[in-house]
Amino acid sequence: MKIKTGDNVKVLSGRDRGKTGKVIQVLKSKKNGQNYAVVEGVNLRKKHLKTRKAGEKGQTIELSFPIHISNVMVIDSNTKKTTRVGYKVEGKEKKRISKKSGEFI
Repeated sequence: MKIKTGDNVKVLSGRDRGKTGKVIQVLKSKKNGQNYAVVEGVNLRKKHLKTRKAGEKGQTIELSFPIHISNVMVIDSNTKKTTRVGYKVEGKEKKRISKKSGEFI
């Protein structure tokens, strides 16, 4: 998978198009085998929580919901622009590289 947890990404499509954020989590669907990313501050939804005990109040919290991995693109840390991700074998390690700058991510 080319996008990993901790990467800075830009949203390419959807209602949050143009927003950037850090990937919190990468998920793979068991149902259809597709990949999703949870990006910080993107695709926010409100979730209503019921009370657990008597006397407590219910609450509404905002969560970042997953978006399809094809709708995000990695931001190169050197050029600060979106880039595709490639791989290069260095010694015995396979590392990710930026296609625009050729630098390691």
